[in-house]
Amino acid sequence: MRSTTILPSSLSDYDISPEQGFLPQDPLEQLPDSATLNHLGHELPKLLSARMVRQFIDEQPQLLSSIPATWQDQDYRAAMRILSFTGHAYVWEIPDLPATKLPPQLAKPWHEVAHKLGRPPVLSYASYALDNWRRLDSTKPVQLDNIVLLQNFLGGLDEEWFVVVHVQIERQAGPGLAGLLRAMKGAANDKVGEVLTGLQSLAAAQTAMRDTLLRMKERCDPYMYYNRVRPYIHGWKNSPALPDGLLYEGVTAYAGQPQQFRGETGAQSTIVPCLDAGLGIAHAPDPLTVYLQEMREYMPPRHRSLLGALGNATDHLGRPLLSGYVRDRKARHRDLWVAYCTCVDLLAQFREIHIGYADSYIQRQHQAHASNPTAVGTGGTPFMTYLQKHLDETKQAIVE
Repeated sequence: MRSTTILPSSLSDYDISPEQGFLPQDPLEQLPDSATLNHLGHELPKLLSARMVRQFIDEQPQLLSSIPATWQDQDYRAAMRILSFTGHAYVWEIPDLPATKLPPQLAKPWHEVAHKLGRPPVLSYASYALDNWRRLDSTKPVQLDNIVLLQNFLGGLDEEWFVVVHVQIERQAGPGLAGLLRAMKGAANDKVGEVLTGLQSLAAAQTAMRDTLLRMKERCDPYMYYNRVRPYIHGWKNSPALPDGLLYEGVTAYAGQPQQFRGETGAQSTIVPCLDAGLGIAHAPDPLTVYLQEMREYMPPRHRSLLGALGNATDHLGRPLLSGYVRDRKARHRDLWVAYCTCVDLLAQFREIHIGYADSYIQRQHQAHASNPTAVGTGGTPFMTYLQKHLDETKQAIVE
């Protein structure tokens, strides 16, 4: 019986493409008619290294007088990138003495731009990675030897490499997402060949993503990451250093109350949740599943919508569409089952590599300040126990 599920007709409806994945086309490098913000973005690493960010911001009468009516989505994204890095640099300039409030000249435009983009005013993965790269040679593709960051905190090899590895993985996910959608449409229309071809495309993309992730330690040292990169991406929810959150002065919507937002984390990438949803990987409720659901609020709204659409795709028995279809044909279409298991196994491998990095880059490091805890992720959650549980649940999906 065919599924009655309505699947997304095209990735482009969700600002996603087979060529770029969740990445936009080349992000805007400079904001039009915003000299102060452009200067701030350019000088931020130097101001932060000199611990002059707060003084510089405090002395500015305004960072952005008003948002031009001519701004397009790419302009808002560029402004969000600069304001988000600036906001975190302001808060964490002195890691053991974080700022408890933002001045209105920073808080108000940050809130306004974030609201326009449908995300909270905090540094999220979209601004840290998706909208934060440029190609060295515009005639060559998005790949590790041709991309650098548009915005840094302190700069340096380790910070650059940590982020561009994520950017490369996001690009490599593109053909995989197209393959996943093809497989799901094939299942909905009972076309075995389409399901198989789609799963094979997904596996090829996942293999490339895994191999890129394995390169993290080539140029990002765990000690340097923990002490020179990680301190600035923490947020102010479940933060030992900012237990009450952060006050956004002048933002009327917050009525003078401090706000609590999660820090930047790879959990705000939409790739793995989409693979879980599409492949029908079920996770029993735990603190991490609650947290991951919350992470959707930090994703670009259209990416969030795709994730919801994939998660709602079920067959006539109410089972996840793709996994139900493959399991029903496991005996007579063994190649289909093998292709599905390959994709699930590659997802498990990706998770396993990530757990290893969480251990070496965070848990094994020496904690010097409460603001940079080794037992809590940048999103504010204890991570190791639940990461292992989610890995185990992924592996369980292909137990016969």
